[in-house]
Amino acid sequence: MRTDTEIRNAGLQALVTALGPVEAEKFVSLMLREPCDYTQWQRELWDEKTVEEISGEAMRGRGASTDS
Repeated sequence: MRTDTEIRNAGLQALVTALGPVEAEKFVSLMLREPCDYTQWQRELWDEKTVEEISGEAMRGRGASTDS
């Protein structure tokens, strides 16, 4: 199991890869500044997708991360 620091570093690196360094920093700032109900956020984030679609995307993402 990874340490909290390793998880934070991997998460930040994922944000930087996906958004670039400036928008990753902005995302972190937004998350810290505004109160966020994580459960509600996840419900709204995946509201228009089925469980099968979400699962398929996760499996494709997992395959992509283990191919390198």
